[in-house]
Amino acid sequence: MKIHRLLLTAGLCAGVVIAACGGEKKGDDASTPAAGGSAAASGAADAGAASFSASPLDPEAGRKVVAVQVETDAQGNNKFTPNKFEVHTGDVIRYTLVSGVHNVHFLPDSNPGAKGLPAQPSDLMQLPGQTLDVKVTWGPGHYYFQCDPHALLGMIGHVEVED
Repeated sequence: MKIHRLLLTAGLCAGVVIAACGGEKKGDDASTPAAGGSAAASGAADAGAASFSASPLDPEAGRKVVAVQVETDAQGNNKFTPNKFEVHTGDVIRYTLVSGVHNVHFLPDSNPGAKGLPAQPSDLMQLPGQTLDVKVTWGPGHYYFQCDPHALLGMIGHVEVED
C-alpha cells in the first residue's frame, strides 16, 4: 500500500512538472518586450514615456533633484524615505539604495490614465549607494509607485506632481 501511494504521488508530481514546462513558447510574440525592456517594444506606453537611468540626470533649469532613500531598515521594514513627496515637472527623482534589494515601479493599474510614466519597472538595485534617476516629464497629478518584491509588505510611495 505504501509503495502504491509513493508511485501515485511521484506520478502526480511528474505530471505537474511536465504540464508546467509544456506549452507554446511565447518569446517571439509581438507583445513581449524586447531585450532591455524598452517601452516602445512593449507597445504599452506612449512615445514620450519617461524611463529610469542608472546614470545621473540633470533637472531642467530652475528645477531640483529630489532624493528618495530605498532601504530595508534595522527592524526589517522595507521602505522609501520619504514615501510621500512633491515634485514639479522637470525635476529629477533620484532613488538611492541604502540597503536590501529593491526596484521602483509605477504600475499602470495604480495610475489609470497617466501618460508619460516609466513604462517598465526599474532593474533591481543591489549595491548600497546605487542610484536610479527618473526625470519628471508627466503631467500634474497624484502617482503611486512601489517596490515589486516588497509591495505586499507596504513598500509603496506617493508622489504629487505640480507644474
